[in-house]
Amino acid sequence: MQKDLWLGILAMVVYVVGGIGAFLGIGLIAFYRGRDLLGLGEGASLGYLFLAVGLALSILGVLLMRIFRNR
Repeated sequence: MQKDLWLGILAMVVYVVGGIGAFLGIGLIAFYRGRDLLGLGEGASLGYLFLAVGLALSILGVLLMRIFRNR
């Protein structure tokens, strides 16, 4: 029973981190378009990266929650 609880918590953390990353990406696209972001690249390109990875993590979190619920 304890292992299932930790797997559920892990799935929820992945889901939340993905959502934060997606919204951070949207913010970077909207507000940092054309500006350099700490020497890492243009804000919009990093925003697209955060958006894509955030959405992928959110989808993964939902799938993990569905799998662990049916265990």
